[in-house]
Amino acid sequence: MKRYLVTGASRGIGKEVVRALAQAGHHVIASARTRAHLDELAKEYPGSVEAMPGDLGTTTGCEAFSGVGPLDGWVHAAGYLQAKPFHELTDEDWQTMWEVNVMSAVRLARQLESSFLPGAHIVFIGSMGGVQGSSKYPSLSAYSATKGAISVLTECLSTEWTDKRISVNCLALGAVQTDMLAQAFPGYEVPVTAEMMGTYIGTFLTEAGFLYNGKILPVALNNP
Repeated sequence: MKRYLVTGASRGIGKEVVRALAQAGHHVIASARTRAHLDELAKEYPGSVEAMPGDLGTTTGCEAFSGVGPLDGWVHAAGYLQAKPFHELTDEDWQTMWEVNVMSAVRLARQLESSFLPGAHIVFIGSMGGVQGSSKYPSLSAYSATKGAISVLTECLSTEWTDKRISVNCLALGAVQTDMLAQAFPGYEVPVTAEMMGTYIGTFLTEAGFLYNGKILPVALNNP
């Protein structure tokens, strides 16, 4: 049994990653702001899922992870989307998305560095919107820019932590049928469910760390 952390675990893709890992027999620390949703997962998989609520948009919330213990990997699925035309985005909108989508990853990586075992695998959940040269869509400039930052952070950490034998990769997801997709594209439906993507990410986390490092890998259909 290996020990993994999943952040952004209360709903959508993060929740399904927790389920996939627990079903595979691993111990999963599930984190998000809403404790009730995490407790439901813990009850669903008693002894396998450990609830650890916290606000990753704050320094204090991230510092609570300093004593989380040894980890074989981490999936960072926490994210926030504010869909607005560029001219309507305020400094506060930009700051909120930067704090949740980028600084949470930075702060957590700093807190968790000493917890990762040799051979650990970190998977940041990015977006096709954050990949240079991919299709871009109106009202998603701030979200896409923050996901682009996660892509570059992935490359940087993979280099910094090579000697520690820690692999760091980013999965740039296309459209998945989640509440976030419904917020960005009301009425738009895609054949990829959160459960399907969660299963894929769980497998990638546990099996692909020795094959990939510092990669931004598109996980999308022809028209993401």
